[in-house]
Amino acid sequence: MSALVFPITTERLSLRPYRESDVERTEAIYSRPDVARYLLHEPLDDETARAKVAERIPKSDLDGASGALALVIERDRLVIGDVHLWFTDREHRTAEIGWVLDPAFGGRGYGVEAVRCILALAFEHYRVRRVAAQMDARNTASAKLAERAGMQREAHLREHWWSKGEWTDTVIFGMLPGDRREP
Repeated sequence: MSALVFPITTERLSLRPYRESDVERTEAIYSRPDVARYLLHEPLDDETARAKVAERIPKSDLDGASGALALVIERDRLVIGDVHLWFTDREHRTAEIGWVLDPAFGGRGYGVEAVRCILALAFEHYRVRRVAAQMDARNTASAKLAERAGMQREAHLREHWWSKGEWTDTVIFGMLPGDRREP
């Protein structure tokens, strides 16, 4: 399998691995309470943002040592979010995908464009057998994004996850190679 060449470009976006200079934009996005609300952690401060970026920098090849791909999403050279793909079972080629988009850039299709790109990469380049996305059921914007990207809603697990002092429901979306369709 050939190595990926970065950046990966779509019609309007550029996706590339994290680098140290991404700390400021990562903190700006992830420090927002409206972004962190549905994530497993609280809003990030500078120190935690630095640690998260350092943790994500080596995640640049799904088939590499990390078994993960963590890419920032850029629009006109500005980081507007990120998308992650990681193996949940490397031997059987199953993976999970997750994403975060700066709400200031929401509603323009950037998230769908980035997620479709990574799903295509998962199936075409990495020969992944299945990709799932799990999210807080209250995160309706993320669920709509998964559906627009072509993922199928597969489950709604009631009071599945203890998060930030309360039981939350989880929705699960999945995609198989044959589910893909053009936009």
